[in-house]
Amino acid sequence: MAKLTKKQKEAKAKIDVNTTHDLLSASSTVKEITSVNFDASVDLAIRLGVDPRKANQMVRGVVTLPNGTGKDVKVLALVTPDKEAEAKEAGADYVGLDEYLTKIKGGWTDVDVIVTMPSVMGKLGPLGRILGPRGLMPNPKTGTVTMDVAKAVKDVKGGKIDFKVDKTGIVHASIGKVSFEAKKLAENANELIKTIVKLKPSTVKGAYIKSIYLSSTMSPGIAIDTKTV
Repeated sequence: MAKLTKKQKEAKAKIDVNTTHDLLSASSTVKEITSVNFDASVDLAIRLGVDPRKANQMVRGVVTLPNGTGKDVKVLALVTPDKEAEAKEAGADYVGLDEYLTKIKGGWTDVDVIVTMPSVMGKLGPLGRILGPRGLMPNPKTGTVTMDVAKAVKDVKGGKIDFKVDKTGIVHASIGKVSFEAKKLAENANELIKTIVKLKPSTVKGAYIKSIYLSSTMSPGIAIDTKTV
């Protein structure tokens, strides 16, 4: 087991493992115990009472965080020439089609999100082995395959994220940066949790939200009282 650094020990000492917090208190605490020399990401880990192996208990969706993610999200718009101006005006970092398909075939994936049109998806199919493992394959369910390219780009740039329960039943998502005000972190966290609650599968019995932990990069997890959300 790896030894804790001095700063990690100090952070852990500030957390009572027997105490749970509301979102605002947890957000204040995570700011207090984070001492890295960069603007760390703040993440939520939400354990759900679902069996992800069952198709009818798979939880995935999208949410627009009211205060954004704090990240400079690089967007590639794979569009036909008639949509290029629209994508550029909306703020896409890279816009085009065939030249970027060729770059991706060569291994280039220096983007965070790819937005495209239904008519282009056929060309992306063969690139699934490259894009899939990196979570870059566009999907109509997440709003990244659409004719309204401008809206898709603006949504992603404005704080829209997609999430999916992993094989252990946990949803991991970044909800901001440690430089955010505690209130803004709490608002973002609340929006994500509300969205996940709305997606509760009808086949789930018993507790749906089992536990919630808030943490920053390299900080201990802070337990959230699920009754407060």
